[in-house]
Amino acid sequence: MNELLAKVCCRPGTEPGDAHAFAEHAQRFKALSEPARVAIVNRLASCGEACVCELVDVLELAQPTVSHHLRVLREAGLIEHERRGTWMYYRLVPAAIDELRATLAP
Repeated sequence: MNELLAKVCCRPGTEPGDAHAFAEHAQRFKALSEPARVAIVNRLASCGEACVCELVDVLELAQPTVSHHLRVLREAGLIEHERRGTWMYYRLVPAAIDELRATLAP
């Protein structure tokens, strides 16, 4: 019965026993549970990339707070960064965003 249910309700690549993949998805969704982080992802999706100074201005949050949110998103694998001079520039990891999108797709 469980095998039949798994064949009917689970998409390819997300078998019921794939605990590692589900844990990774959960970590990414958890990182998006904070409104400021959703705003950061939205900003990066629309602009392509942004430096910390731009995000501080847009979010109207202190630089240490923005840096904390960026660290959480980076550890979840949703964003990546590159140093240019004294500033860090952030951009989305397209594959990670696509995986989240696929998780929610029917």
